[in-house]
Amino acid sequence: MEAIGWTVVLLFFLIGFIGLVYPIIPASLFLIGGFLVYGLFFDFADLPWWFWAIEILFVVLLFGADAAANAFGVKKFGGSKAGLWGSTIGLIVGPFIIPIVGILIGPFVGAIAAELLFNRSTIKASIKSGVGSVVGFVTSVITKGVIQIVMVAIFFFVI
Repeated sequence: MEAIGWTVVLLFFLIGFIGLVYPIIPASLFLIGGFLVYGLFFDFADLPWWFWAIEILFVVLLFGADAAANAFGVKKFGGSKAGLWGSTIGLIVGPFIIPIVGILIGPFVGAIAAELLFNRSTIKASIKSGVGSVVGFVTSVITKGVIQIVMVAIFFFVI
């Protein structure tokens, strides 16, 4: 039973890390799910209240980092709200249309299309917004990856 418990916990963690590049997967919720599965299979007493407080703060930080990095990237490169929305839609749709590389191409194309359609921007300004969306996404993935590694490290430190 112990092996099954650890397999499920590690599977939840793995899905959480896959969620870094597939935004449709709620990565932080899978990490929390892994902690809950551990408690169910083993013992919640191994995870003190301060562990849960820290992890919940990290989940809030993850959601904030995701939104802030994408918005920062688009805005820093001269994009508008339309570019931000286009980037977000491209981020969700891209991986389904073009597996693997769609995660980068989707936000790029989405930001460009939105800037051209809604703001009547020049091609040059629209491409700059698209580059910003990719920079924001990559920054977000790196930031969230570090936070998730810290979350899992705290878990293993506590148990």
